[in-house]
Amino acid sequence: MSTIKTIIFDLGGVLIDWNPEYVFLNAFKGDNKKMQWFLNTICTMDWNENQDAGYPIAKATDDLVLKYPEYETYIRMYYGEWEHMIGGAIEGSVKVLKYFIDNENYKVVALTNWSAETFPIAQKRFDFLNWFEGIVVSGDEKTRKPFIDIYNIILNRYKIEPKTAIFIDDNIKNIETARKLSIHAIHFKNPKQLISELKQYNINI
Repeated sequence: MSTIKTIIFDLGGVLIDWNPEYVFLNAFKGDNKKMQWFLNTICTMDWNENQDAGYPIAKATDDLVLKYPEYETYIRMYYGEWEHMIGGAIEGSVKVLKYFIDNENYKVVALTNWSAETFPIAQKRFDFLNWFEGIVVSGDEKTRKPFIDIYNIILNRYKIEPKTAIFIDDNIKNIETARKLSIHAIHFKNPKQLISELKQYNINI
C-alpha cells in the first residue's frame, strides 16, 4: 500500500504547455538565434518570475521599456500576446491528474508560479483547473518557488504532512526545495516518465 495521501502538481510545464517561443519565433520571423538572444537578455525568465511573485505587469513592462527603449515593441508583446504563449494542455499529464481526482484516497492541490494577472486567462481555458481542492498561485502570495515560504503556505493551508505528499514539478530548483522540506518529489520530464516514477510509491496508473 502507498503511504502517499497528497499530490501537489505544478501547472506550467507539467499540465499546461507554456512557452514564450510560440510568440517570439514568429515575431523574429523564424530567426531562432535572435529570439533566443532576446529571451536570454531582455525579457528573461528571471524578469518573468518577478511578475510571478506579484510585481505588476504594467510596471514591469514600463521598467523594461525605459531600460531597452529600442525593443519596446517586442517587450510590450510579451504580456500583450501572453495568451498565445499557451500551447495547450499536456494531455498525458491531465490523465494522471484525473486518476488522482477520481481516487478518493488522495488530496490533490496545485502550487504554481504564475502572475495573478494572467492566471484567470488559464482558468477560463482549462476546465481541469477547477478539479483541484485548492491552488496556491505565487502572484497572489507575493512569493514564489523555489522559496520555502510558498511551500509552507500550501502545507499549512491544506494541512499536508510533507512525508505523505508527492510534489511534481518540471524545475529542478523547485524539486530541491521540496525535498529539503521532506516532501517526496518527482522532477517531471514527460507523462510517461511521471507514470513510471509514481510506481516507486506503489501508485500504478
